[in-house]
Amino acid sequence: MATRIVAILTVILALHEGLAPNALLDGTVVGLLLAILGLLYAHLAVDAEDATGFLAVAIAVGAASSASVLGHIPAIGGHLDAIMAPLSTVLYAGVVTVLVKKVVARISG
Repeated sequence: MATRIVAILTVILALHEGLAPNALLDGTVVGLLLAILGLLYAHLAVDAEDATGFLAVAIAVGAASSASVLGHIPAIGGHLDAIMAPLSTVLYAGVVTVLVKKVVARISG
């Protein structure tokens, strides 16, 4: 249940940042909240020993976001690209959590 709440909050913040940046919250606050949500989601939902799928999605979304591939869709592409950027922030923060969980698992045995 907590994982779903984190995912819903992530989507709401990504839509806020993509469609109406700085309308309710400052961009710095939104970025911080997205990073925290990414750390929390990966801690709750991703197994560090089997994180290949999560890491592949993080790489794919980050690459799509940085290449602005959705921007070529007429009328809505720019908005879709603006939504993908915060989602990649969340996923990259989750990658850090996976790394930390993996290191802790290796150290503790």
